[in-house]
Order: sequence, then structure tokens, then C-alpha cells
Amino acid sequence: MSVLYDEGQQAIATESGRVIGARVLPEKLLLLLEQTGTFDTAFWDTCKEQGWTGIALPEEHGGLGLGLLELGIVAQACGKLTSGAPFLTSSFGAARAILDHASDEIKAAWLPRLASGDAIGAVAFAEGQSPCPAHPAVTFDNGKLSGTKPAVPAGLKADVAIVLASQDGAPVLVLADLAGVARTVLPTFDNSRCTAALGFADAPATLLVSGPSAHEAAIDILALQSVVTAHEQTGGAEAMMERARDYANTRRAFGQPIGAFQSVKHRIAELYGLVELSRANAIHAASLENHPSGFLKAAAAARLSACEAYDTASRDCVQVHGGIGVTWEAGIHLHMRRARTLAIEQGNALFWEDVLVNEILGEAA
Repeated sequence: MSVLYDEGQQAIATESGRVIGARVLPEKLLLLLEQTGTFDTAFWDTCKEQGWTGIALPEEHGGLGLGLLELGIVAQACGKLTSGAPFLTSSFGAARAILDHASDEIKAAWLPRLASGDAIGAVAFAEGQSPCPAHPAVTFDNGKLSGTKPAVPAGLKADVAIVLASQDGAPVLVLADLAGVARTVLPTFDNSRCTAALGFADAPATLLVSGPSAHEAAIDILALQSVVTAHEQTGGAEAMMERARDYANTRRAFGQPIGAFQSVKHRIAELYGLVELSRANAIHAASLENHPSGFLKAAAAARLSACEAYDTASRDCVQVHGGIGVTWEAGIHLHMRRARTLAIEQGNALFWEDVLVNEILGEAA
């Protein structure tokens, strides 16, 4: 299967990179690190103006009718500049859950708003260390949710959330309007993610999926979000690789560029390999969006390779820069923070390794 973009997709990549590069400013991102409860509003306004909020949603619901691959292209451009909001991914996850499992009435109420960016979505699955627990602590009874979801990306600003809860000991997937829901902002080392604890106290909610199918639906939503995140991680890893390369070609020591030393140039060459593997896996997974039999395995592979690429590239970029790499003004730590944040937002590597192994064993059985 080809992992190359066609002309239209190349145009999206070029234009999204140009627009984001002009509007996402490093000095603003540095300020956001020192604040809680806020995000880069200029970036989100750009997403809405460009139609990226609905790029992967059907036209009949206000979207552009494209797919996961095109959304991934935009996410990659966002990742390259550590965009200051998580809403493209979280709103897409919430919208897909509604599109795949909700009634026509709920679709009409929420999908046009999510597609336009007028509403923000969140996905609240995690309990402690598990991204998709078999028995969630939040309970659903008589159309009401009770309990707390401890760390929900975009939760502070979201208007609607897809929540994995428990009903009589069985998992259920529900939709909750977050108006009136208690939110506790969580100070993190990447504050623009607007991570918050959501406290439900008999909050009204609508059942989407119940029983074992709810757990499977939750995994599918996580996989879709993980492919978008893998593209974002690929963009960040590529930015760090290129920055390390450029610095190694200009910084001189002992009468020659430091890139001439094997310990530096070999490291950058290895980063190039990791970035290209991450890119290929992300594109491959996105291209299988409509092939359920192979999508989950491809999503897990994309997730794992992207985490490795971004973690390694951000860390090694600091090392190549030496002392200047750890300064506030250099801004490399923006990528270090984002790499660590994205490595756990959709479930950590141990979770996705289990998913991948289970898929491979299932095929071998």
C-alpha cells in the first residue's frame, strides 16, 4: 500500500504548515506554560476559520467530508509547532463517537457544532493509570452520571464529553453535556492542554453503547484519536530532528561543525530513521480507517513508533544543543513537554503494546 500523499493532500500539508507557522508564536507558547486554565485562542480561531474542526466529518453534518488522513496531515503541522490547544483531537474523538453510536437527534444537536468548532468535545475514559478500564469508577444510573474522571485533556473547556462509565457492573458509553459539571483544573507541565478533573454529581447523560460493545467502542475511539496524535508526534519529532541537524551544521568546535563528529551525525541519522518510520506507520494507519480488520493493529503500531520517535528526538535535540538546549528561551523544552504529554494522553506504551500483541495473537489463532 502506498504511503505517499496525492496532490490534494500535499496542498493541505503545505497550506496548513504555512498558516500555522504564521500564527503559532513560540513566545506565546512559553507564556501559556506559566498559566493554568487557558490556551492559544488564536490557534483555535485559525482551526475554525480553516475548517479543520470538521475536516474528517461528513458534509451532511457540517464537515468537509474528508478523512482521517487529511486530519492527520493538519495534526502533523500542528505538532511541528507545538500548537497550544488539544481540541482538534478531542473534538474529533467525541464527534466520531456520536457519529458512530448516537441517535439522529443527538447527531443533529452536536455534530454541526463540533464541525464548526463552536462546541468543544472531550473523551473521558481514564481511571487512574488505565486508559480504558473494564470497570470504570464513574457510574451511570437512571440517566445520571456520578463520580470523577481524574485527568481529561480539554476537559476544562469542553462542552460535551464521551464518558466510559459503569452500569450494574457492566461498562457503558454515554454522552454528557458538561454544562454545570464541576471541573478542577490540573496544573501540568503542558498547561495549554487544559487538563481537568470532571466531577459528575447526578449529571444528566445519554446512553450510547452498553455491555461488552461499550468497551470495544471505547478502544476504537482511542485508536482513532491515537492515529491523529501519532501524526502530531511525527510533526514534533521531525521539527526536533531538523533543529538538531541545523544546529549541528552551524555550531563549530575544534575548528569544524559539530555535525562532523560521529557521535552527533550518527545520532541525527538515527532520528531521521525514527521519524520516517513514525510517518509511514501514521499514514498507513490513517489509510486503514475504513478497514476495521486491520485498523486497530495499525493504530497501535503507529502509536508506539510515534512515541519513540518524539521522545527520542526531543531528548537528543537537547543533547546536540548542549547547555543552550536547556534554557527557557531556546524553547526546546516545549517539545520535551509535549512529547511526554502526548505519550500518555491516549494511553501509555504498555497499554498499546498489549493491544498490538492481542491483535497479532488473534490473527495467528
